[in-house]
Amino acid sequence: MLNFVTEYAFELSLGAFGWLVYELLCAIWVAYALTHSEPPRLYAFGIVGWLTGRFNRTLSRSQVQNQRLRRLLGSVRTLGRSVPDAMLVLDSDSRVIWHNRNAKTLLGLRTRAPNQPAQNLDWLSDPRFRVWLDQQDSSAMFRMASPVDANVHLSFRVVNLPASERLLVARDVTLLLRLEQVRRDFVANVSHELRTPLTVLHGYLDTLEPDELPEYTAMFDEMRRQNTRMIRIVEDLLILARLENAQDLSTSPQKNVVATVQLLHAVIQDAQALSQGKHQISLENSLDMDILGDEKDLRSAFSNVLSNAVRYTPAGGKIVVSWIWHSGGGQLVVQDTGIGIPSQHLGRLTERFYRVSSSRSRDSGGTGLGLAIVNHVLSAHQARLEISSEQGVGSCFRCIFPIDALRYRAPEVHLT
Repeated sequence: MLNFVTEYAFELSLGAFGWLVYELLCAIWVAYALTHSEPPRLYAFGIVGWLTGRFNRTLSRSQVQNQRLRRLLGSVRTLGRSVPDAMLVLDSDSRVIWHNRNAKTLLGLRTRAPNQPAQNLDWLSDPRFRVWLDQQDSSAMFRMASPVDANVHLSFRVVNLPASERLLVARDVTLLLRLEQVRRDFVANVSHELRTPLTVLHGYLDTLEPDELPEYTAMFDEMRRQNTRMIRIVEDLLILARLENAQDLSTSPQKNVVATVQLLHAVIQDAQALSQGKHQISLENSLDMDILGDEKDLRSAFSNVLSNAVRYTPAGGKIVVSWIWHSGGGQLVVQDTGIGIPSQHLGRLTERFYRVSSSRSRDSGGTGLGLAIVNHVLSAHQARLEISSEQGVGSCFRCIFPIDALRYRAPEVHLT
């Protein structure tokens, strides 16, 4: 055996050296191909051949995935071009890192500066816009005129993306706002025109003496009731039109310190007159703070909440009004022992003319506009309305005001 190895040692060494040279050449070729970004198309044996095969298979799968990603990216770009809205992607520093074609038309962005800082764009530097954008609330919207054309009105919405990026979408709502303005003008004009004939009709009805015509007593009473209800509807529509116009013009209500407790006492007196002694209405837990706002609008809102509780609480029921501290602000609570509201209706109660039951609303004298007025007034005072209810138990209406809208009550000075 030793003689065999000795005899063929040179041949074995030469074969091993040739194999190493072959493997080295294959490795050099693979390195050259990788250096020049080419796939190593080499069908070799040994370790290099095995590694090359694995690399080629991985590369083929990567190429397939890259093709899918390119097709997906092309679809996204096509979608971005076809969407009528302006779309922008902002990074964590609020810089525009991508935008579609309509962003140039609606917002005046330029392609040559995709990383232009936000502070260099006038419409992004608007303080109100910056405050809204920093809130990162995907459900909130912001309206402003287009920086390109002041006659074009845009509605902005922000969507949070991974890596602290945000998608900003701007939609042209000019036509929608015009239609809304036409609707409001129509309602306001019709309501204004109806006020005079209804007032005249009400005056003539008051001159009629039912004692002289006893057979028409029921008919006259029904005419007066319906006429009074129509007058209330017209008045509520005019209030809504005024509130909506003020909201569109972005005009805040006149800011005065409203003596809240005195206002609630006056509202409760009106509710007691409406109740005619059929309900127990009381004021509890009076907070030693007042509201900064418009007294006329606040009285209208509070009266609507309380009268709503009176109308839908059976005789003998109890209504408790509380002006209490709430986490971060003040809270007006109106709790009743009424018939309650089904849960599926709670989200739509502030819509105009929305009624849980049409017949019940007509019988109670409601117009279907009270809570819509409440919602507009509270929105103008940076407050919100929360409603909870259980059928057969009662309802709870909460008017929640932020701390910025409250002022400590001035101490009373008694002169001697």
